[in-house]
Amino acid sequence: LISDNADTLIGFRLAGVEGVVVHEREKAEKELKKACNNPDIGIILITESLTEELEEEINKIKLDPKMPIVTTIPDRHGLRRNKDYITRNIRESIGLKI
Repeated sequence: LISDNADTLIGFRLAGVEGVVVHEREKAEKELKKACNNPDIGIILITESLTEELEEEINKIKLDPKMPIVTTIPDRHGLRRNKDYITRNIRESIGLKI
């Protein structure tokens, strides 16, 4: 988990998920690259506000089949994405309308 607030990290740690809290874009990008280079990591969870800051880097990761899956999660402030985010993401990824 790469989060911009401690509350989200604490909740995921209770479920056994390791993670970091970052507040600067550069630190978030460094942690994202570090997670991508770790062969033990298959899924990276990242909060929405950090996803917005790292959108270009995350899109590159999503296009590379050798990279981990990157999933955006809401933070403690709730969901900021459109309600059709998941179906739109699938449609963009595989080209099928569901």
